[in-house]
Amino acid sequence: MESKPKLTATTNVDDKVPTKKQTQVVVNEREKKKQAFITRTIWSLVMIFGFIVIVLSGHLPLICLVILFQILTFKEIIALTAEPARDKNIPYNKSLNWYFLLSTLYYLDGESLFEFLQEVVFNFKAMTFLYKNHKFISYSLYITGFVFFVWTLKKGFYRFQFAQLCATHMTLLLVVFQSHLIIENIFNGIFWLLLPAALVIVNDIFAYLCGITFGRTQLIEISPKKTVEGFVGAWICTGFAAVVFSYILSRSDYLICPVQNFYTTALNYPHCDPNPVFIPQLYPVPSNIAELTGISVIVFKPIYFHSAVLATFASLIAPFGGFFASGLKRAFGIKDFGDTIPGHGGITDRFDCQFLMGSFSYLYYQTFIAFNNVSVAKLLQMAVFHLSAEQILQLIKSLLRYLHTSGVLEQDKLDLIIALLD
Repeated sequence: MESKPKLTATTNVDDKVPTKKQTQVVVNEREKKKQAFITRTIWSLVMIFGFIVIVLSGHLPLICLVILFQILTFKEIIALTAEPARDKNIPYNKSLNWYFLLSTLYYLDGESLFEFLQEVVFNFKAMTFLYKNHKFISYSLYITGFVFFVWTLKKGFYRFQFAQLCATHMTLLLVVFQSHLIIENIFNGIFWLLLPAALVIVNDIFAYLCGITFGRTQLIEISPKKTVEGFVGAWICTGFAAVVFSYILSRSDYLICPVQNFYTTALNYPHCDPNPVFIPQLYPVPSNIAELTGISVIVFKPIYFHSAVLATFASLIAPFGGFFASGLKRAFGIKDFGDTIPGHGGITDRFDCQFLMGSFSYLYYQTFIAFNNVSVAKLLQMAVFHLSAEQILQLIKSLLRYLHTSGVLEQDKLDLIIALLD
């Protein structure tokens, strides 16, 4: 019998076997992802180490870091509209953007820094003049920019130029103004910078982990990978993290004390009377629960409750800062806002949620936590702004006599100082 010819699937097998070129593409893609992961990891460690060093270096380096982030974020966002302006040959468009940024920085951060650096400010007449007339100078700077913008209006491009002006002011509002509130948080104590920032980071991590583990339901169309399960799971995990972080951070006077001078560091810092939220309080247990448990009171720091509120905002509201940034990138057809941080994209890509979190933390602190404590800087500001030279001398003499009455200043020293003032 003739054997039937064997049917071969040579053609089909050949179709399934990747060609050398396809194999090389896959290998290159894997190598690229591996390299990107290594770069991302290295720069993550560099940023963590650098941030720790800056935190330990004191309030002033931290403030400078936030101002740097303000400038870089503004640069990345404004760059989205810079190319069309260049194509249309709009005069001074870029210069005006930077002018408005510097004017806003001077207005928002200038007064706070003048107070912070008062020991230096009052040694120089020029800086004293800038400090005393800060608001009027700020207004004059802005009006100058406004007039210059109107002067540069170009026929045929009015709508485009006004759209550019709106984009600049929106960026100043959403980025620079909110970043200024983060700086105010630093003045209230480094704790109020670290805790909110850490909660946003923890929430982002657990949203990813819970999402890939339990995620089934899409949360929002603008970010298809975000899931309801990841959103809720991250909220729960962030709540636990808030209590742990509060317990650890609140044990350090360096972190919880408001700023007192510009040379404070982790190795050299003045102690303070802590805000009541950092002091354990007694809370009565409802009678029906007390009967069941035998516990009539519980003791804990109020900061644990406040940190839970911050964790809730970091979980439910702050992520929408990231969604907003994602929508903006999609609108302009870009993947990242920049390449400032290798492996991470731009500053805006990393800190989009931090702006909302920082502004909420400041307003929450001022509304529910801050207590009426007039600082030396505020008293000095009131004296310089509202008293004449003769009245200031009278105030100094009265304070000296009070110190003598309190036993702090000896009589002979009091007489000597009074004689020098006269």
